[in-house]
Amino acid sequence: MESLEKRVAKLEFHQSLLMEMIDETKKPFYSLIIRADLTKEEVDAFLAFCQELADQYEQQKAEGLTIFTPLLVQFAGMLHPNLPLEQTVDALLAQQMFVPLMTELKTLIRTIS
Repeated sequence: MESLEKRVAKLEFHQSLLMEMIDETKKPFYSLIIRADLTKEEVDAFLAFCQELADQYEQQKAEGLTIFTPLLVQFAGMLHPNLPLEQTVDALLAQQMFVPLMTELKTLIRTIS
């Protein structure tokens, strides 16, 4: 039987080949997650945080707030170091995840840049 190290190396190689085969335009966020080498726990925590921010955004918007820069600061501050801010926002938007929040964050990023 193959050693565990050889099996892991083969799986990593096969994963890299599969990454070359997929169309990143269909699932750019998932592709970004794989390339960033995040764990399921890290992704679950990230998505839960995004949901919390999306809820805060909707609540603040309903209360009449118009400045959402603190949400961008929170989002940027909690991002995993392997996830670039603008690329992550773009990937989430392209994959139709947290659309109202990500649209607002994208607008803020453009304004700041």
